[in-house]
Amino acid sequence: MKRSFSVALISALFATNIVAQSPTPAPSPSHPPSDYELRWGVKIPMRDKVELNATLYLPKTSDGSSPKTPVIFTLTPYISDTYHARAAYFASHGYVFALVDVRGRGNSGGEFEPFANEPRDGHDVVEWLAKQPFCDGKVAMWGGSYAGFDQWATAKEFPPHLATIVPVAAAHPGLDFPSSNNIGMCYDVQWLTLTSGHTAQNNLFGDQKFWRTKSLDAYRKHLPFKSLDSFVGNPSVNFQRFVQHPTLDAYYDGMLPTREQFQKIAQPILTITGQYDGDELGALTYYRDHLANASPQARAKHFLVIGPWDHAGTRTPTDEVAGVKFGPGAIVDLNDLHRQWYDWTMKAGSKPAFLKNQVAYYLLAPGNSGANGEWKYADNFETLTANPKTLYLDSKDGDANGVFRSGALVDATPSSGSETQRGGGAASTGGDSFVYDPMDLRRGETVEGVDPKEKTAGIDQTFALSIGKDGLVYHTDPLPNETPLIGRPEVNLWVSIDTPDVDLECDLYEIQPDGTSIALWSDVRRLRYRESLREAKFVKPGEIVRCDFNPGLFVARRLMKGSRLRLVVTAVNSILWQKNYCSGGIVSEETAKDAHTCHVQVYHDAEHSSAIQLPLR
Repeated sequence: MKRSFSVALISALFATNIVAQSPTPAPSPSHPPSDYELRWGVKIPMRDKVELNATLYLPKTSDGSSPKTPVIFTLTPYISDTYHARAAYFASHGYVFALVDVRGRGNSGGEFEPFANEPRDGHDVVEWLAKQPFCDGKVAMWGGSYAGFDQWATAKEFPPHLATIVPVAAAHPGLDFPSSNNIGMCYDVQWLTLTSGHTAQNNLFGDQKFWRTKSLDAYRKHLPFKSLDSFVGNPSVNFQRFVQHPTLDAYYDGMLPTREQFQKIAQPILTITGQYDGDELGALTYYRDHLANASPQARAKHFLVIGPWDHAGTRTPTDEVAGVKFGPGAIVDLNDLHRQWYDWTMKAGSKPAFLKNQVAYYLLAPGNSGANGEWKYADNFETLTANPKTLYLDSKDGDANGVFRSGALVDATPSSGSETQRGGGAASTGGDSFVYDPMDLRRGETVEGVDPKEKTAGIDQTFALSIGKDGLVYHTDPLPNETPLIGRPEVNLWVSIDTPDVDLECDLYEIQPDGTSIALWSDVRRLRYRESLREAKFVKPGEIVRCDFNPGLFVARRLMKGSRLRLVVTAVNSILWQKNYCSGGIVSEETAKDAHTCHVQVYHDAEHSSAIQLPLR
């Protein structure tokens, strides 16, 4: 639920790619089967007497009997009708499917407080379904994004009859939503408007021109982030809750499995995410945390699929997103994969043929035709992503302020003769600098505040070409051969600033021989949280500190012979993100009066060798 492209492109590509994304772009299947029985308006009592509303889809039998079957359910804030076609599909394949509205949404009682009630409610739904005459005692879960999160939230409560979970694009509260690494997102208000009240708000939510216009207006007026909900016309108790919890703290901890709970989660699990999934960070964090703590037996039952997809594509795959083409191999029937998984884990069926090993990932083909992309497999994720190649940031005479006067990414540290390796010239100055002025609106107005580029965001270069004194650009030499990039890029920056704090951003692209740009990876960090997302540590004047953009998101692409990799380093200055005015105060309360221009120095000398870890094979 986060990023994968630069913040300059997030509105175009990821406006509906975060935890909030509601219905999939088109139902799957587009013409749902009709051979099921319906029970509408079923009430499920929770332990506190609140009743959740469910719509039940039951397999239809020729003799009118009701055989006991496993039950699959999704617990959703997006109104159960959204997933009608999914439920019909599974009911037609021999499963009872229950669409359950979370409390406070749809026809469910209670108050909707995002993420807070799902652990207990999920447990109670599992146990209620298991006792029904149509259930054989086995209950599973389906769903992505918010409904991926609540599978982990339910599993941590250990309902006895939960047989398996399939968390897809699972949001991770406090990490990738409602903020990204503690940097607030303007998208929060859009999502909270979608989920306001009991009924669907899909048309208002989907009016991207309205949300872009309001975000740009707030950006121009330097409104404090905490007032964004009132500014767009929807004062929100839930938004103010988010504002009061700007870091990963005990509020979010209660929604997530603890280390001890991860140790005990033993059901078969199938995790699914995508390379352009806005919630990839959340999905992979759950996956890594479970594998780091679970027993060997539980690890052996946890499978991972990483497609090329965006957030919605993790449920309804497409062969292209934002101009980045994946090829026909990306079109996987995920309904069928789910069905096979449920058959295997609850009906003694065969293991899905697609799961040839513990990790399945899609390797994108070179170029951008989409041809020859293919699925690959690995025994485990850590081995797959091990042994990255280190390239160091360098520049000639400290000049790296732009695409056409860029620095370089080199094999050796600058003190080891990298200037000579790059063709001679003056010795490295040991660092580069850029300026972040919170009052400078140029990027928001001329890069983001223009017509959206949804169809071409992944190959658009407007953001990179706009970089001048407000950022840094580094290129590798052209690759001598076609080169697989498989793993998690990581950037390590040594920096000093003349303010207490600043938000930094790194973006990675492949620049192909014909000049085509392919967005690969992006990340943001608030410098005060460089050591911990839980505790702020401001930067002292003249202090050189390290900022790690890690853990990186997963990338799998064969880079073209002759391509160069481009790294952009800048400050976050966007209509889409909470603005840091660099005062060291409470960021959600800052306005223009708090603005401090920040001079950022990025070091690349023997003692402070800023670098990027690239998983080049």
